Amino acid sequence: MLSNAATFVLLGRYIGFISPSKWCTVGARGTTSSVADIAKALPAHSWEWGTAEALLELYNPAISVFGDHPFPAPVLNPSTIPALAYAQEKIMLNAPGAKNGLSDGDGALNAPRWSNGAISQRFDVAELWDDFGYMSPPFLAYYAADTRNISLLEESYKQCGYYREVLQATIPPQDLGLWSTGNGWFSAGMVRVLAVIQKAPAATVSPWRAQAIADLTQWIKEIVNGVMGAPMDDGLLRNYLDDTDGPNGFGEISGSTMMAAVIYRMAVLQPDVFGTSYIAWADNIRHTISGSDRDGNPHVTSNGTVTPAVNPYAWLDTTPYTAGSPEGNNFVVLMYAGWRDCVYAGYCHTDGSRAKRLHNKKRHSSVQ
Repeated sequence: MLSNAATFVLLGRYIGFISPSKWCTVGARGTTSSVADIAKALPAHSWEWGTAEALLELYNPAISVFGDHPFPAPVLNPSTIPALAYAQEKIMLNAPGAKNGLSDGDGALNAPRWSNGAISQRFDVAELWDDFGYMSPPFLAYYAADTRNISLLEESYKQCGYYREVLQATIPPQDLGLWSTGNGWFSAGMVRVLAVIQKAPAATVSPWRAQAIADLTQWIKEIVNGVMGAPMDDGLLRNYLDDTDGPNGFGEISGSTMMAAVIYRMAVLQPDVFGTSYIAWADNIRHTISGSDRDGNPHVTSNGTVTPAVNPYAWLDTTPYTAGSPEGNNFVVLMYAGWRDCVYAGYCHTDGSRAKRLHNKKRHSSVQ
């Protein structure tokens, strides 16, 4: 498993729009669309705006990296794609006074490197954070695939390996706890890199491709297996996976739903490895989110806020956060989008029925 090394995305040919409200209900009071609306409204920092990439997977999955043919990247009108419209509104690069560019503390170009070659999350000092795995390698991979830069695509895979070497729980990091959300960040990032490498036409004849696919699959499986073996709290992963009797061991939705999203995506990308037992675990998380906690409070409030989460602004806070986590709400969207696509692919089940494999290669563009 991975632990948080300090204290601390990517827009993905068939274009189609899926109405989430017609697909599933998240909880007794909220729909997927209401959760997504809150996920759009809550962010105030650059890394939070980046997680709104979930909108692409929710509304336009065919052009995300999990679509059948994501490359070459299509030329689109942002006004017709909710994720792109949102990104265009928020991203300001090199604008006077802009505070959400690459230098906003979230890693930067020409950042320092760790001794093994890992690119630092920070620009001013070499630090390795779990979050980096979801922010940088997927961006490098997507850009490399679209520009047919094979060496850069390989580097995106190597960066995952470099980070794994340092952040594994067997190597003492700055943060000795096993942070569930950090495990979610990093494993989900590797899933995106894996999807790009598997689908990039430019990589099909690369001599390193097979090893990269095998390594990424194994590295993701390591994390998932460790997480699945961790003790739960009220049906959710604990904020710190190994804290069973301390203040940081409360069950929370961010790490739980991101890990479920990872499993649903891997069930499609690598179905021979991530079979029914993995899907069943993810389904249990999804069902928990659809219900209420031990005190009878719905996990999804009437306006679409999902609780309880780890406090995204005070990492040492031991009080479950209920005001609304930008990351947490987006992770819930990622989980439901992953489950829906897994059902369409024929590997997951709809609730109460058995899914049948769909052979329509344009399935995402035909769903209304």
